Amino acid sequence: MLLIPAIDLKDGKCVRLKQGDINDSTHFGDDPAAIARRWVAAGARRLHLVDLNGAFAGKPINEAAIKAILAEVGDEIPVQLGGGIRDLDTIERYLDDGLSFIIIGTAAVKSPGFLKDACSAFGGHIIVGLDAKDGKVATDGWSKLTGHEVVDLAKKFEDYGVEGVIYTDIGRDGMLSGINIDATVKLAQSLTIPVIASGGLSNLADVEKLCAVESEGIEGVICGRAIYNGDLDFAEAQRRADELAASNA
Repeated sequence: MLLIPAIDLKDGKCVRLKQGDINDSTHFGDDPAAIARRWVAAGARRLHLVDLNGAFAGKPINEAAIKAILAEVGDEIPVQLGGGIRDLDTIERYLDDGLSFIIIGTAAVKSPGFLKDACSAFGGHIIVGLDAKDGKVATDGWSKLTGHEVVDLAKKFEDYGVEGVIYTDIGRDGMLSGINIDATVKLAQSLTIPVIASGGLSNLADVEKLCAVESEGIEGVICGRAIYNGDLDFAEAQRRADELAASNA
């Protein structure tokens, strides 16, 4: 089980939002590259970046901070990014900068043809981000609920050739209320590509619950507020996940 620290970027700084509300953010640091180094030093094997301004603007905004993170740790571990990525030129530029994976969210739902083109042009580098509430997919920085079922869309995108799915329960994100294990497992069971869980991770017990269902196709989990406010010791949690994986092997 891959524990993936999230670095959410707003105005070049590291923050966390509650339930995706750009106006309800907690500031966690002015130097995203130093924060990236901190997580790598603690044993992170992948990083998850979100351009929050970009997600709302529909275009990249925090490129300077992203490049600084890549300069700091991009040669050591894979880094994935989502937020405001709406065209192939942006994907190409980011991959050239050193990103390993590009996460397409709103644009995948609204412009499936764009996602299909991205998978064709940049195979192996495209992850789809599906954010949902009560099983229905949300778009536009979670501000709009669609009528699409998560499982149906995920299956369609799997056929396009995406590398994996990041599934976020937006009712839980930033709330430290625990991962929605049942919904995540249901999604993973319907796919052959890996699922990364997101939204609500709060403590070591959540990590252990996810490890227990890893074999269903859950590759990792995004770690946000809990590792920043100290509710979850990241290094200890990754060690525990590795122990459980070894004992289940």
